[in-house]
This record gives sequence, structure tokens and C-alpha cells, in this order.
Amino acid sequence: METPPHRNQFASDNYAGVCPEAWQALATANSGYASSYGDDPWTGRACGRLREIFETDCEVFFVFTGTAANSLALASLCRSYHSIICHEMSHLETDECGAPEFFSNGTKVLLASGDDGKINLEAVEHLVRKRSDIHYPKPRVLSVTQTTELGTVYSVDELLAVGELARRLGLRFHMDGSRFANAVASLNVPPREITWQAGVDVLCFGGAKNGMALGEAVIFFDRKLAAEFDYRCKQAGQLAAKMRFLAAPWDGMLADGAWLRHAAHANRCARTISEAAAGVAGVRVKYPCQANSVFLDLPQAMIEGLRRRGWHFYTFIGSGGARFMCSWETRDEDIEALLADIREEAMACR
Repeated sequence: METPPHRNQFASDNYAGVCPEAWQALATANSGYASSYGDDPWTGRACGRLREIFETDCEVFFVFTGTAANSLALASLCRSYHSIICHEMSHLETDECGAPEFFSNGTKVLLASGDDGKINLEAVEHLVRKRSDIHYPKPRVLSVTQTTELGTVYSVDELLAVGELARRLGLRFHMDGSRFANAVASLNVPPREITWQAGVDVLCFGGAKNGMALGEAVIFFDRKLAAEFDYRCKQAGQLAAKMRFLAAPWDGMLADGAWLRHAAHANRCARTISEAAAGVAGVRVKYPCQANSVFLDLPQAMIEGLRRRGWHFYTFIGSGGARFMCSWETRDEDIEALLADIREEAMACR
């Protein structure tokens, strides 16, 4: 069965196109000449808007990809003999192709367990305290993913506890926020409450998954940690000559709250799928649906049947289950079509 050409897909929010606000901002920036390498009005405005949103005088850099953002940020916090502690299902571990280790000249990634994609604080403390000799890579950074790779969201209190532990253990606190907008929309709190007020030193704020073509913001809440970060960006090929085209979509989306509207829409779509699928015989929702993804336990025959009908989704690495991801572009009619096919395939599997 051929996939209808108009049908949106649920494999990833990266499948979605560029949202209207980001596209219009790019078109506006594409007029006349502007200074290069970030010395332009769009980059200045985007940085200013991020400082307004986070209500603090943070240092901001724009890079092309989330891998670059995370890897360069972590490299700035570590030396080669240090280690980074993160959840065993974090993007740093499962999907960065060793980039954090590469850009930090060998900093080791140490893995901690934790339910629903959230790091267990006792496991973190065990990793830090189990050895202090010179033969062990010295723990330096605690990294969390917000939202997690399993679609859950750290609450304000949970992040305060992570921040307190990081301070007590002498660790820097890094946040991989490729879907940070979805977490803010889910929690409905000011961004400051789940970042610098919780002790986060550096946030990698994702744009591509929230409707931009590309571009991530690396935000240092502790400005001292940003020393010479511009050199890291240049050396890694992340200093854009025409920086206005990375920064302008941020300016456009932050100006009137489009970043939060799109995230809230994607979250709502995921909840609709999760709530409806939970009522289908033979289907089980694996994790709490707190942002824009839904993980379903499906019989293999149902997975194969849905794919024959033209649906694209991942059977997720390491955690099992089928992941359905929503975006700013997900439509109610696509959700209805997916749910109808899930129900039909469930009946066929009885």
C-alpha cells in the first residue's frame, strides 16, 4: 500500500518542515547585506530574546546541530581525564556517535540507571564515590535530557534535587534540551525555574525539533564557563559565516511565543494518541506521555501491519516498543487515520 503523499508521519519531529514563523524570519533576513559571523542585527536580537525568556544575562552561541551543541558544551566543561555522568538511555550515549568523547579529547561517559528515562540520583552518587583514585576518570559533569529520550519530563522539584546533588558532589550541571520547548509547555513554568534556578550551568536548547530548519542555541548561565567557547565553535566548523540565517528563526519564533505554541500543540497531539491507544485491546502505553512522544507496546504482527499501511515510526533503540512522535505540523486528521489503523490492526491480531 502506497503512503498518501499528504500524510504526516510519526517517526520523528525531525520529519516536519519549517514552521511559518521560522520561514518568514528567514525570508526577512534574506534581504540585502549584513555583517558576517554573528555581527548582525538578527543574532543580536535572538540573543536578547533568549536573555529575556530566561530572565538572566546568559551567554548565547548558535551552532548547526544538537550533536555539536552537546559535544562542544561538554568539552568546555571537561578535560580529557574527566568523566560525564548521564542516563543510560540519554542521547549522549545512544545517538551521538562518540562525539562528546571526540570533542573533549577522550572524556569518558559514565552511565547511570533510572526509571522512565530519568537519572537515579543514588546511582549518580555511587558512580562518583565508588572510586577517587588517580586511575579512575574524575567525574566532572552531570548531564540530564529534558525532555527525556522516553518522552518524560523532569519536574521542577526533580531538577532542584539534581542541581543540589551536582553542587554537593562538585559537578557541573549540563542539560540536553533538544526538546526543551516541549518540557516548558508541559510543565507550564517559566524557563528559569527548570534551568539556572535549578542549578543548570549550560543548556543546549533545540530549534530543529521545534519547527526550525536547523540551529541550536548553547546557553551558558554561568558566563565564566563560556570563556573561549567561540574558538571551539570555529575549530569545529560551527561558526556560521552567514550567522543571521541560524539566528533569524530564533528571533522570529521567540518574538510572539510561537516556540511554545508549537510545542504545546505537539504535546497535545501526543496525549490524544496515548489516551486513545490505551483503550485498544492488545496495546499498552509503556511510559507516561508527558511531552510529544508516545511509546506503545505492540504485537509484532501489528507493527508489520502498520508499516504495510505506510506508517513510519521507530521501534526504539534499547527500550523496546514503538515510538510515535508528534511535531508542530501534526494534524488531527493524521492522528485519526493512525488510530483507525491501529484499531483495525488490533482487530486483525485477535
